[in-house]
Amino acid sequence: MHDDHLSRILDLIEVRGVISGGFAAGGRWLTRFTPESPLKIVAVGRGSAGVTADGVTRSVLRAGDVAILNGRSSVTIDDTGSAGLQREFSIRADDPFLHVGASGTEAPDVVLGGHIEVDHAGEELMSRALPELVVVRSTAQDAEHLRSTLDRLAGEFAGDRLGRRAVLRLGGQLLLLDVLRIVARDATLGGTGWLRGLSDDRLRPALDLLHADLGRAWRLDDLARAAAMSRSSFAERFTATLGEPPVAYLTRLRMLTARRRLREDGTRISDLAPALGYSSESAFSAAFRREVGLSPRDFRTIATENRIGTRSSSDEHP
Repeated sequence: MHDDHLSRILDLIEVRGVISGGFAAGGRWLTRFTPESPLKIVAVGRGSAGVTADGVTRSVLRAGDVAILNGRSSVTIDDTGSAGLQREFSIRADDPFLHVGASGTEAPDVVLGGHIEVDHAGEELMSRALPELVVVRSTAQDAEHLRSTLDRLAGEFAGDRLGRRAVLRLGGQLLLLDVLRIVARDATLGGTGWLRGLSDDRLRPALDLLHADLGRAWRLDDLARAAAMSRSSFAERFTATLGEPPVAYLTRLRMLTARRRLREDGTRISDLAPALGYSSESAFSAAFRREVGLSPRDFRTIATENRIGTRSSSDEHP
């Protein structure tokens, strides 16, 4: 898979993996919470934990496993024991890293929680790319980087070291990237749309062309020829894999790029239009308004004043 394409899309929608809390719990335990973010991360650094979403979807995570919950309204995490009364606890915003019920001789379960932070334009893109629950196992192919990152994060949490929050902040981004790489490569994990498409060997040559030159007036024949497929076969495979036709995908990339550039100082709309394949500023403005609901000038004004489309980082329960 061409990871430069993955990086480019993640940059366009300003994706960040945020580790916002965690706990080390011994014995029988249970915690419940309502996710504040649509895309929730739960990772087990040591031991094991059961994760139940909306009271019905349950998965057992072992050390090194990571789950992403997409659009779930309630989450329960508990130990995987079978006997004894569970101690229920909650994570407070003023103490997001908690030690519960662990004795000096007992190895606690270490669970880290966080979320995927993404700008407004990218929320739908990320939500469409992931199933309701995806679990990446430490035993997955190419998961050695994921295991290493999670082990480091668990060690930082358990050790309560100086600079822990900074390490967790940086590590959260690496953790998310490792997970997305694996989901993109492994069709059994349920990744769809652009995320799955980036690892399709047949479509990759055409995607290379699209990503390399957003300003070119690409024809379906050109893209099909690059993929060594007939026009109809290419269009069918592209739409089935990425969830939208090539022209719609190209337009989406152009508009995501436009949003990003318009939030930057010094970007001239008259220069942006031809760079993104539009014959005039008015043609670009009309396309942007259809997609975003605002003119480019109005979007830039509001973005500058209110940071439109940028989610602020929030501390939420793990």
